[in-house]
Amino acid sequence: MAGGSGTRLWPASNSSLPKQFLPLPGGGTFFGASLERAFYLLESGNPGQPGATAVKAMAGTEGKIVVVAGAAHVAHVLRECKKLSAARRSRVVVIPEPVARNTAPAVACAAVYLERSAGAGRRALILTSDHIIGPLDRFRDDAEAADQAATLGKLVVFGIPPRNPETGFGYLEAGAALDFTSFAGTARLFKLDSFHEKPDRTTAESYVASGKFYWNSGMFGFSVDAMLGEFRRSSPETLAPFETLRTPTRGESQDQDGLTLLDRWKGLTEAYTTVKPISIDYAVAEKTRDAAMVAASFDWIDIGSWDDYAQYMERTQQASRSPVPDTAAPAATPVFNVESTNCWVDSDLPVALCGVDDLIVVVRSGADGSPPSVLVCHRGESQKVKNIVDQIKSGGRPDLL
Repeated sequence: MAGGSGTRLWPASNSSLPKQFLPLPGGGTFFGASLERAFYLLESGNPGQPGATAVKAMAGTEGKIVVVAGAAHVAHVLRECKKLSAARRSRVVVIPEPVARNTAPAVACAAVYLERSAGAGRRALILTSDHIIGPLDRFRDDAEAADQAATLGKLVVFGIPPRNPETGFGYLEAGAALDFTSFAGTARLFKLDSFHEKPDRTTAESYVASGKFYWNSGMFGFSVDAMLGEFRRSSPETLAPFETLRTPTRGESQDQDGLTLLDRWKGLTEAYTTVKPISIDYAVAEKTRDAAMVAASFDWIDIGSWDDYAQYMERTQQASRSPVPDTAAPAATPVFNVESTNCWVDSDLPVALCGVDDLIVVVRSGADGSPPSVLVCHRGESQKVKNIVDQIKSGGRPDLL
């Protein structure tokens, strides 16, 4: 899934260039990194082990990667995919969403495509395009655990062991352990007792103290047949517009440097304009009767705010033994500093700081055609950017987003 506008990282992330296409340390983008993860699953495995080929089947049609993204962002998707080898590009299918409708319609659309294109029996893995995950061999082991549970018809969600009582994530309550051990002996599979909405601080602290709760990563593994069945049972109104779609013909897609852009699929626009927006959690996951959870052994970071982004960039610089000055910037844009400490600057214009501490400063000059904009906030307060975005919307300036 490569949709969304990523407004929590405004103004660098906006409707024209959302978070998933922003740069990462060392080059590449969030979306590019998610492609690498997907191809790692397709191209690696544990030879001779029973799950080695199973993971490859999880990406859908003969090991293909299906990218669901907003039509306005297809150009960014294609630009990233052009960096792939010809062999990899041939395994990518891009489905442009005519309008944004949250995650459940995106999953329903992809599931219908897989069922129409590949027939019954396929399994799929939903990956998000704005997370940081590693190491990849542990991720593969956990994906293999999810795949084995998916073969039994279970809807499998990846749970992240909580590092702190975070109030910005939903939680998963794990039940009894299921009989599975990964090849590396690291993945743990549990019955999933329940989903829980984002808690208040006291509730989050009780969740973490119990040892039975995990952060909801938003990543799922499933049999396509089982997922379609869950939609029919729990959210038929979400699936119905997409069930009218037929197997796409060659004339309903176009070749883009070797990958398939499914931008002429008959009925797709009508399906998206008909369906109501709803998340996959609300539509299906929270209502399923047969869910399992993989307790992730991999590292997982959700860059949900400028504080998260600044901390990640600083940790990455330290890990690479690069010097981290009192006031840092992620690019070559000059930052001039007089008696200022613990400030993070992300700007495409030179910035000067004098006698200030603990600030995050984000500047976009508008050189790329978007409106010029500046964000200044205190470190630790960047979650309030969502309130700024609400003010911009209510103030009649959607052009700034």
